[in-house]
Order: sequence, then C-alpha cells, then structure tokens
Amino acid sequence: MEALLDAIGVVALVLLVLIGLAAGYLAGRIAGRNMPLYLAIGVIAAVATPFILAAVGIGVLAAGGLLLLMVVAAVGAIVVLAIVRALTGRS
Repeated sequence: MEALLDAIGVVALVLLVLIGLAAGYLAGRIAGRNMPLYLAIGVIAAVATPFILAAVGIGVLAAGGLLLLMVVAAVGAIVVLAIVRALTGRS
C-alpha cells in the first residue's frame, strides 16, 4: 500500500478527495437529503477504491496513469453511493 501512496503522491490524494466530494455532492442533490452522509461516503469510496484494487493485485496506476486512477475512483464512489442510496433511500 505504501508503494501506491508513494506513486500517486499528495496531489493525487487531494484529487481523489475532490472526486469523492463531487460524487457525494451529486448523490446528495439527487437524493435530496442527508448531504453530509453522501459527501463522507463519496470521499471514503473514492480514496479507498484504488487501494482496494491494489490490494487484490490490480495495478490501476501502472496500467493507465493518473487519469485512469481518477476514473476508477469516480466509478468506485458512484457504485458505493448507489448502493447506499438503494439501502437507505426511498423510491
């Protein structure tokens, strides 16, 4: 895990947080309630997704660089937010 963190650096980590905030903000706006929950889950999911993939042996950073890392983080955050919405939301 330290190798991934060393490779992406502080700037990429900040970008992951910003992607998570954006995904959480959009999910909160769509849900219309509980914005802090969606923001927090978006950030956690966006930051955790590249680390989880690295832990299972999928080298996102090595495969496509920083842009792919950001795309993977956004997709991970959206998936997790959709699951949270399905579990807690109303239809």
